Amino acid sequence: MNSPEQPLPTFDEVLLCTPQTSAEQVGLFLRRCLIPCPRGDKIYTMLYADELSYDVSCRAEELFQRLQCYNSSYRLIILCNCERENSYLPSAFSHCKVHMIPQRSQAEMQQYLQHHFRVAQPAGSAAAVFQEHMCVGIVSSKRAGMGK
Repeated sequence: MNSPEQPLPTFDEVLLCTPQTSAEQVGLFLRRCLIPCPRGDKIYTMLYADELSYDVSCRAEELFQRLQCYNSSYRLIILCNCERENSYLPSAFSHCKVHMIPQRSQAEMQQYLQHHFRVAQPAGSAAAVFQEHMCVGIVSSKRAGMGK
């Protein structure tokens, strides 16, 4: 995010974890991150790693321990909810924990995301619905089940 031209992460750099995320999905992700190949300087990110089941978390840690010797320059970020930092995977990597404080203001981050999510020609696109021709948007309601 140092420049507006810096791209957003690609689909293979991010794993959004849920309780249903399988060990195979985590394994594929860790292999992409830890087995060296000529694909540039990617930063791999596991989001909500605290949501993984105990079994999947154990297998992920074992695989990480086996594979990390192949690549000493991997770049992996594991994000979790601070209220669930005692779950298995965050605990296993607690020795690597870094508390992050955003280095950019909220306005700067929003501007960066708007640069990447704005559609140039919104005609015939769902982006015509959202403010400022964004191709993504958040629809929310204070009342649940109101047809969002």
